[in-house]
Amino acid sequence: MVSRSSTDTTSDRIIAAATAEFARHGIAGARVERIAKAARTSKERVYAYFRSKEALYRFVAGRELAAMARAVPMDPTDLPGYAGRMHDHATRHPERHRLMMWGQLELSAGETPPDDPVQQSLHRKIEQLRKAQDAGHLDPAWEPEDILVFVSQLALSWAGQTDLAPLGEERDAFLAARRAAIVTAVQRLFPATADDAAPTAAAGS
Repeated sequence: MVSRSSTDTTSDRIIAAATAEFARHGIAGARVERIAKAARTSKERVYAYFRSKEALYRFVAGRELAAMARAVPMDPTDLPGYAGRMHDHATRHPERHRLMMWGQLELSAGETPPDDPVQQSLHRKIEQLRKAQDAGHLDPAWEPEDILVFVSQLALSWAGQTDLAPLGEERDAFLAARRAAIVTAVQRLFPATADDAAPTAAAGS
């Protein structure tokens, strides 16, 4: 794989085209020919940057995960607020949520490379949670892996279900109620410890 710099517009176009293609069609359904055409380049050029379609997906998914981590940093002392903000981000950017879900559905866990950015991000979050437990901010009876999965699943539970929301003026109130339910559920499982966490959890981001 050749290096990619911020000034390399060809790679930027490939990444943008691949992001849209994978979000729409998944990994198996994505076509490198369409990515190359949308990026105004050739298949050979795409493969010069990325050794395979799966490698391209992993790069794009890691990039999107990093963007989400910057937009919604995890705060182990306020998991209810974190869940609410994750819900907000996913419902505002459903295409990014779909992009990440395709990887869970189609990639084999046994074939994940050790430097996979998604796995590295998960390990960092698990370590954050473990340190928060050691510091007395979270109940140590929970395994940190369970905390991460439960909070993430609750936070994203409505990200792919917004078609169930009513249309018109009732939609915003309906989705706000779903967000509040997510925050309440996480609060009951993993109560926030920060004194000012409750107002943050209830507010939008």
